[in-house]
Amino acid sequence: MLKLENITKDYITGDSKVEALKGISIQFRKNEFVSILGQSGCGKTTLLNIIGGLDRYTTGDLIINGKSTKEFKDKDWDYYRNHSIGFVFQSYNLISHQTVLSNVELALTISGVSKKERRQRAIKALEDVGLKEQIHKKPNQLSGGQMQRVAIARALINNPDIILADEPTGALDTKTSIQIMEILKEISKEKLIIMVTHNSDLAEKYSNRIIKILDGLIIDDSNPVQSKEKKFPKKEKMSKRNLQPNGHMKFLTALRLSLNNLMTKKGRTILTSFAGSIGIIGIALILAISTGVQNYITKVEEDTLSSYPIMVEESTIDMSSMMESMMGQTNRDTSKYEEDRIYSADIMNDMVSTLSNKKQSNNLSKLKEYLEEEENEIVKNSNSISYSYNLNINLYKENTDDGIVRVNPSTVMDAFGMGDIIEANNNSSIASVMGSTATAMTDDTDIFIEMLDNEDLVHSQYDLVKGNWPTKYNEVVLIVNENNEITDYVLYALGLKDQKELKHKWEKVEKGESVENSEQTSYSFDELLNLSFKLILNSDYYNKENGLWIDKSDDEKYMKQKIANSESIKVVGIIKQNDKTLSNTMYGGIGYLKDLKEYVINKSNNSEIVKEQKDNKETNVFSGLKFPTEEEKEKMQETALTQEQRIAMASLSSEEIAKMMETYSQNKDASYDKNLEKLGAVNLDKPSVINIYPKNFDAKENISKAIEEYNQKQRDDGKEENVINYTDIVGIMIKSVSQIVDIISYVLIAFVSISLVVSSIMIGIITYISVLERTKEIGILRAIGASKKDVSRVFKAETFIIGLISGIIGIGITVLLTIPINNIIYKLTEVKVHTMVPPVAGIILVIISMLLTIIAGLIPAKMASKKDPVEALRTE
Repeated sequence: MLKLENITKDYITGDSKVEALKGISIQFRKNEFVSILGQSGCGKTTLLNIIGGLDRYTTGDLIINGKSTKEFKDKDWDYYRNHSIGFVFQSYNLISHQTVLSNVELALTISGVSKKERRQRAIKALEDVGLKEQIHKKPNQLSGGQMQRVAIARALINNPDIILADEPTGALDTKTSIQIMEILKEISKEKLIIMVTHNSDLAEKYSNRIIKILDGLIIDDSNPVQSKEKKFPKKEKMSKRNLQPNGHMKFLTALRLSLNNLMTKKGRTILTSFAGSIGIIGIALILAISTGVQNYITKVEEDTLSSYPIMVEESTIDMSSMMESMMGQTNRDTSKYEEDRIYSADIMNDMVSTLSNKKQSNNLSKLKEYLEEEENEIVKNSNSISYSYNLNINLYKENTDDGIVRVNPSTVMDAFGMGDIIEANNNSSIASVMGSTATAMTDDTDIFIEMLDNEDLVHSQYDLVKGNWPTKYNEVVLIVNENNEITDYVLYALGLKDQKELKHKWEKVEKGESVENSEQTSYSFDELLNLSFKLILNSDYYNKENGLWIDKSDDEKYMKQKIANSESIKVVGIIKQNDKTLSNTMYGGIGYLKDLKEYVINKSNNSEIVKEQKDNKETNVFSGLKFPTEEEKEKMQETALTQEQRIAMASLSSEEIAKMMETYSQNKDASYDKNLEKLGAVNLDKPSVINIYPKNFDAKENISKAIEEYNQKQRDDGKEENVINYTDIVGIMIKSVSQIVDIISYVLIAFVSISLVVSSIMIGIITYISVLERTKEIGILRAIGASKKDVSRVFKAETFIIGLISGIIGIGITVLLTIPINNIIYKLTEVKVHTMVPPVAGIILVIISMLLTIIAGLIPAKMASKKDPVEALRTE
């Protein structure tokens, strides 16, 4: 079974060589109890280690089952120790942080035996040595004899052919020694027991063969193998076909071993993990603050862009060129200027030239069709797209007992005598050129505001104070500020305060008289939720009398009747801007849905007067006259009345005739399109302005690119008239802020990463210390068949655990720190920046922590795997 042929073993110590074994030749039977006796230093333990594959012989050959071991590789020796050898040591060599059961299971774990089977076999082995009741105890809770029995159970667990016992009773009392020897004696009936001992009495009593060694040589063998006994099989060289695959320690097993070891040093493990987490905390805090700031910036962008959209107008000019002209920044050739002369800078001429040359028209019908029918980048990157029309939504106070009050468009400014100015501005040619830029000034005088067609966005910016959100065209909401306030301007506009009172105050101011402030008023929610307005269409102002449509907007009796019979628009809710919203998209007024606008347009188009005008495209329904041609307008010719019209006029009063003549005189500037616009009969497919609300600044850039791609397609198709020019009010106002935050974050992360590297180096040092502390454990693992890779895996598992704990601690501490950080930022800036560690970033940082600690532990793990098992077992 086992044969040694002329085995020698030399040790090099400095410049000298020590011969531990000097040519040992010996053969062992399959089952016998062999005791090796000799003085200390005679070579008996060295011989035992060579037989067990822990140490390598210098010359000679160790033959196992007829196979030479001269060409054995590390994995062959590992397999041999794991499957053929069981070690029993004088100092037991149990792993202190493992339970009795785990110590015994370990050899099976390395062999790759399933958890269920190795547990059953380990319990059986412990039962055989009388320790079934002690399986969950740690080695330090056992007596010396019990620990030696555990070692014997561990040696037997893999059913090895050979048990090697190195002074198994050296640390035991006499009674316990006898018990251990009895166990070994029983085992020798089926296996080969080779025991090294100083106790000749025990050897004589229990061994059936005694070998004596002196100075590295065998001097006596009481029962040598005789030549007449069964011959030893012919010696063969170990080849790949003779090898059986060796099991390897699973990473989970390595994790368990390392975790148990770390748990015996909880304090150090926690401190090490905390030190390793400092770098993670630094990076996580930067990411948390960066994320909070970035989210804040994104919110600013979203809120800003919900107030200042990309506007595509029916008629527009290049505002950049316009501003340059106004500021005198146009390029002029000053090279020919003489120093003693003054030259004019023709700013006004430049502005006129700009207005004439830079004015452009956009085909909004085509663009609207493109936006509604095709899946495109503009829609994908937009929170909302709204369409504006040349349309007034006329709303009146429901109660007309104290007079007629028009709520929208607001008449409040009439009290200051500015109504005509605003009206003139709206109708001016300059306003038609500058579009929304000019009308923005007058839009602020109206209190009815169209809400964005994005319910989620509106609900994220505003909180419902009372009532309900509008769901239909005839439902609106009152908008208050964060203090539940609305301006007195809104109160005057809504008719809650008397506009006559405001006019009276203004008259006193003009006279130089002092005006006392009014007392502050307040309203209950129910009072405001009871507000209701009456919708009057543009077409409702006209009544057909004697074949002509007469403007009755100044007829109080007529208007009161119209208002009483018209449709109601009700306030169904009160909303206010929440603390997360940063810009005043809507403030202090009434918010309505786009459905109201569309309802007004459709209703207007179906009115009698509009239908009549559409059926008579050449006749002005207000005068009954033909629309003048361009040639007639130039000649300022007046069209004569028909005979029927003269007869009709004879029955009219002087006031009615004056009104009709005024209408007649206005006919010279009338046109079919102007009349339809005047009546509110606009085409839903032909907006005057398209407002595109980007999600953020990146989305705005994507929309700009998408518009350019749209324009390029129109050019390629030869449809230059469909090319779109637009006004970007916000421009790149805060675009660079996000980039600055990102750059600062990257720089800070780079600096903090240094601490992460330092932490990793420290963990590498701690792992190296752990290797030194667990040197004996390394020797035990090697003795029971663990490979170098298995040992390395154990320490890699330890660094993995520390890295995992470090990462989790780092993220956990960061999450806790974000709470006071949010409060501090708010107290310092009054800005609610919700710092938070992004979940994905947190997971990535934990993974990085594990990777860095594993890398830091590679060198210590490699050192552990290269330790000499014999030297390791001697370590205390």
